[in-house]
Amino acid sequence: MIDKHLIDAQEPRYIVPALERGLMILGQFSRERRVCSAPELAQGLQLPRSSVFRLLNTLESMGFVEKTESGREYRLGLGVLRLGFEYLASLDLTELGNPLVNRLCQQTGHAANLVVRDGSHIVYISKASASNNPFISSVSIGTRLPAHATVLGQVVLSELNFEQLNHLYPGTELKSFTKHTPRNVQALYDATQCIRSQSYVVGEGVYEAHISTVAAPVFNHSGQIVAAMGVTLGTPAIDDSQRMLLIDRVCECANELSALLDYAPAIQRRKLVTQWAMQ
Repeated sequence: MIDKHLIDAQEPRYIVPALERGLMILGQFSRERRVCSAPELAQGLQLPRSSVFRLLNTLESMGFVEKTESGREYRLGLGVLRLGFEYLASLDLTELGNPLVNRLCQQTGHAANLVVRDGSHIVYISKASASNNPFISSVSIGTRLPAHATVLGQVVLSELNFEQLNHLYPGTELKSFTKHTPRNVQALYDATQCIRSQSYVVGEGVYEAHISTVAAPVFNHSGQIVAAMGVTLGTPAIDDSQRMLLIDRVCECANELSALLDYAPAIQRRKLVTQWAMQ
């Protein structure tokens, strides 16, 4: 959701009020709030109802919002979806990661994913499915999930220090989905630091009790974590006979993508692996 205070903090003379308000309206829609009425938007954004109606009419004419069957509420239109897919397709990360995600899926026989962080959520930018598990099949490109409550999300959050996590999650408690979901920032920080130290994670039942994930970070040229790659299994626990193989495959693909993004340690490791294979 777009934060009005962040917009207000920008240089006022360069801001176009009508555009700002239109984007604020689009920012009110989310996974949890799929429909909104004009009065709700006016009240939530503290804007005149007449202005909100004109903005909604403009957004509707461009396909960014559409009226629901009742005619009294609005939802996001296909125009926003097109923008989203064009954005995801324009990312170098997506283009470079797609072949590796597909390879990881083929090697392991499990669903493979690549995600990036957007605030306190993760966004799926690449996916290859090899399972009929209901949860896995419901995840698609562009799906947003809470970062703190997902294994892939905890991987990308491991880039942040304790103060940054506190700023991202100012409340005293985090929303819990299972008994393994971190319940506060301290527990989340402890989990992310463990991930940071070993460069991978095996998580079982963090977001859904019957889902397990093996994931690893993807680094850019400056050593920042820019994404997380992993495989997801429709099982509450990973068999010991599979564990090390899955960790190895996931880390290998994540490391290769890091090398493609010019992360120096990953490039060096790829060279060593290539030299070893040629011997």
